[in-house]
Amino acid sequence: MTAARTRLRRIAPSGLRTRLVLAFLLVAAVSAGTTAALTYREARNAVLVSAQDTAVASFREQVGTLAPALPVDPETLREQLYVIASKAKPHPWIVFAEYGSLRVSSSTRPTSSVITADLRRAALTTSHSSFERVVKDDVPYLTIAVPVLTRDGAGGSMPTGLVLFAVMPMHDEQAGVEALVGAARDGALPGLAVALVPALIAARGVLRPVRELREAARSMGSGRLDARIKVSGRDELADLARTFNESAAELERSVGELRQAEARARRFASDVSHELRTPLAGMLAVTEVLDEDADGLDPDTARAVRLVSAETGKLAVLVEDLMEISRFDARAAELNTDEVDAAETIRRTLLHRNWTDRVRTELPDGIRARLDPRRFDVVVANLVGNALRHGSEPVTVRLGTRTAADGAGTLVVEVADSGPGIRPDVLPHVFDRFYKADAARTRSAGSGLGLAITRENVRLHGGTVRAGNGPAGGAVLTVEIPLGGPTGPDGSGADECGTDGSGPDGSGTDRGAHGSGADAAAARTGQAPGDTKGATA
Repeated sequence: MTAARTRLRRIAPSGLRTRLVLAFLLVAAVSAGTTAALTYREARNAVLVSAQDTAVASFREQVGTLAPALPVDPETLREQLYVIASKAKPHPWIVFAEYGSLRVSSSTRPTSSVITADLRRAALTTSHSSFERVVKDDVPYLTIAVPVLTRDGAGGSMPTGLVLFAVMPMHDEQAGVEALVGAARDGALPGLAVALVPALIAARGVLRPVRELREAARSMGSGRLDARIKVSGRDELADLARTFNESAAELERSVGELRQAEARARRFASDVSHELRTPLAGMLAVTEVLDEDADGLDPDTARAVRLVSAETGKLAVLVEDLMEISRFDARAAELNTDEVDAAETIRRTLLHRNWTDRVRTELPDGIRARLDPRRFDVVVANLVGNALRHGSEPVTVRLGTRTAADGAGTLVVEVADSGPGIRPDVLPHVFDRFYKADAARTRSAGSGLGLAITRENVRLHGGTVRAGNGPAGGAVLTVEIPLGGPTGPDGSGADECGTDGSGPDGSGTDRGAHGSGADAAAARTGQAPGDTKGATA
């Protein structure tokens, strides 16, 4: 069934031009066929009726002059039939006579198989002539029945029981009808060929604005929002073009406003981050001094000092993350790649953050990939820190490779925890910026941008990152990066990040879109709120 449907789709015309031309030709063919059929019917009836009326009138006239003596003498009757047959009009006919069991004709055969029982019955039950057109062995015949009448004593007439039949072949009329059919058939094909010309002209007139609309829509899809269509005429297609132009103008205005607002928001975040760096540097220096002297202060003052120091540190991390995400939004982030040992790079990341005792690793040696060491360190640190903060130990980091269908090698890093996992409704938003699965929570332990920065760093390498849940529970975050480095023209080999079960576009916004870093604290069932970012290194 599927194969048959596929063949039908291949055979069926798919282009609008083809459908318009075929529809035009179909209308022309139906019109020509209907006209030819009506003309054929009328001409055929005229030819047949003319021959029929002439034959019936002539035969009735000849029979009217017959006055047979009763009882009927066969030889005398045969002579009379010869006379009637010799005066046949418009074509020769054979005359048959029936009287009781007597059968006589003007030919060598006394009876005819062309004469039907219905015609015999009509001739015996009425005093009028009857006729019938019969086709036998593809030959048309006109059969006429006329009862012979005699005068009665009252001046009227009465049937004698003798009935004469005339059988006339209609070869000439059949030839004329066939000539009409041939003429109609021969004229149909040239007529359709002539109709093809206006069909193509009409299709061209309809398709021109449609093509312009397609090109304009394609231009708008590629970012040229100033694309417009030339409007000509006052028909429906012109109304469509005007509506498209109005919609395009409104879209251009709205997108322009959104772009301006987006640029202002990016510039604001970048400016604020830069302006805060200098005072934050001074505040961090002061809090370090206060931390050193906190042990000599009274307990309440020492607790307040440590709280100020911790919050200042969080603010510093947030400012750095905002500056980093601003660079991604402005397409200013640079990738400085080098061929490194992936396993050794991950080990250094865990060692520098004192996570070696809390994280289990499956890191086979000998896997070399072209990476930006600093950005890859941030990716691993954010994923492991997120797992330690919001999942449950032990956390496992696995390293491996796989070969794509095109033969290209891919580096695969998987970070899994032993927690309850991430809720399905939260999975598509794990890498969004500042996303909070628990709307009631207003404070996170981190900046809320950690996994968003991870996504951008992975995309900068030409890879993808996705979030899901393991078969036995626990969240699993998987990074895939080409071993040979990014292949895209802008340093990116992939445009999408995804989540298991939601497809590659389930990760939220593309690069440059404002959104959120994953705040998966409430995405962990049964866990206290917190931020998804582990460390930005």
